[in-house]
Amino acid sequence: MKRAEIISVGTELLMGQVANTDAQYISSKLPEAGIYVYSHTVIDDDAGRVREAVVHAYERADIIILTGGLGPTQDDLTKKAVADLFEVGMKRDADTVAKIEKYFRKIGKEMAPGNLSQADFPEHSIILGNSCGTAPGCVMLFKNYAPKVMAPAKADKMIAMLPGPPRELQTMFDNELLPMIKAMSKSVFKSRYYTICGVPESEVERRLLDKIEGSTNPNVATYVGKGYVTVRVSCSGEKEDEVKKTLRNFDSLMKKRFGEDLVSTRGESVQQNFLRRMKERELSFSCAESCTGGLVAELVTSVPGASSVLRAGIVTYSNLAKIELLGVASETIGAFGAVSAETAADMAKGVALKCGTDVSVAVTGNAGPGVMEGKEQGLVYIAAWYRGEIEVGEFRFGGGRENVRMRAAVTALDMARRLVLRKSPEKKPAK
Repeated sequence: MKRAEIISVGTELLMGQVANTDAQYISSKLPEAGIYVYSHTVIDDDAGRVREAVVHAYERADIIILTGGLGPTQDDLTKKAVADLFEVGMKRDADTVAKIEKYFRKIGKEMAPGNLSQADFPEHSIILGNSCGTAPGCVMLFKNYAPKVMAPAKADKMIAMLPGPPRELQTMFDNELLPMIKAMSKSVFKSRYYTICGVPESEVERRLLDKIEGSTNPNVATYVGKGYVTVRVSCSGEKEDEVKKTLRNFDSLMKKRFGEDLVSTRGESVQQNFLRRMKERELSFSCAESCTGGLVAELVTSVPGASSVLRAGIVTYSNLAKIELLGVASETIGAFGAVSAETAADMAKGVALKCGTDVSVAVTGNAGPGVMEGKEQGLVYIAAWYRGEIEVGEFRFGGGRENVRMRAAVTALDMARRLVLRKSPEKKPAK
């Protein structure tokens, strides 16, 4: 399997002025071409450091993709730095000059002479058109360490130079560069993603340790998302059917080892899976929130099509709001406090009856900082309602205020998901 390295050029990236979304985008797309990214490098606008980064990348990667530094200003020096490294000259492309001049005539602005530098390319390079801007990209293909013009499938190495602006880069990468990379790749690389909720990452890893240790193909890795754990299983091979079969075999293994904690075998977030399950059963949903302040509703509405499931989300931050809007008994709050299983249960029941929904959740707790009503930070009670049946859970979430809120919101949707799966059989399609 061929290896890739991404070199991002731009002082603004190192200073934190601009997020490096280009490298993220490229890394997310390369696996479909059978390419795995082994390294990201970020450097400033310095020709010497560009050359140094390319030298190191050339030793360990088959495909090197540089982003940024193709514009018309003095600090746009990527192409010249690469040309100097491989001791080839720069050549001005007449067609590119004509396109740049046409662009400025179209927008009715005078073109500065420096813009024509965007039409200069290292000799032996293939030009990549830019349909969204004036800075074309280019590709250099190598055979036996020398740049040559040839078909990508015959090349040993590739160096691609792409513009930095995300819209320009993404369009150029998808339409121009990715087909060339696919032609160069001789393997299939695919990944499968599993979502697990309610199990710490360390425990997820322990249950999969026999698959993680010493295994490179397939490769298994875990990482924490927003309130849940994702397991990535990646596999490479020469035949797509065999790769897909290997990945499918993991489905039964994951179901056996994680049971109800396994949210999705499709890489869905908890909220995506919850909405899909609700739609399949034609169920309606509402939520009542205190410490999460509307975050449950926000997660749900971040998924397209949420309007077919969500009827309402009510934030009852004060005790009075809980009493007046949800019908929580003042005696309940007086006896047990706002942060209690009893209050959470009354909130879930109240919002479900008020909104007339099949399913509801309620969240009340202390997100912090500090102690509130004698309840420590991170203590959260979550109630899930399904057509008159209520389940309540007590949780203690660590981390700061925002971490407590996010974990509480995700856990609330996960509780509702589990309750729906247990109580509501999947709706059968009409014959």
